[in-house]
Amino acid sequence: MARLETKYIVIHCSQTRPSMKDVDVKWIDRVHRERGWLKVGYAKVLTRKGEIQQGREDEELQAHVKDYNHISTSICLVGGAKEEDWKQGEDNFTSEQWESLKKVLEEQVIKYPKARIVGHYELDERKTCPNFNVREYLLNEDIKGYSFADSTVTDGDIQEMKDAGEL
Repeated sequence: MARLETKYIVIHCSQTRPSMKDVDVKWIDRVHRERGWLKVGYAKVLTRKGEIQQGREDEELQAHVKDYNHISTSICLVGGAKEEDWKQGEDNFTSEQWESLKKVLEEQVIKYPKARIVGHYELDERKTCPNFNVREYLLNEDIKGYSFADSTVTDGDIQEMKDAGEL
């Protein structure tokens, strides 16, 4: 099932330890299926080596942010957890992942020019994912074609969710 519109490009992390170097889209797919999902929830997965892997199709309805899946697409960076405690977040992404993230974001901005780039935590206050400040990243990184906006969720988004019975 395809999304009708894309308002958000959401950055996630896999919340895995930096030593877990073999985590990829197949690994995440297995974990998500074990949780009862149909398949991997993300569109893009960026491995520790910076490989860009396709999960769900970009236009496909994804499973990554409750109440926002119908208006968002997703990118997941492998990592984001402390080595000694996977439940604690940490910005431990590789230089290859940062390069891939910029590349994917620039591609996504072309596909979805009106979409806002946000971290998972901006749409779900219970989350810290992707465990770095996405706004700060956007202010410091030149994502071609992206016009940074300070607002994420608008009153129109909230009304749309209420109309759809999601709130």
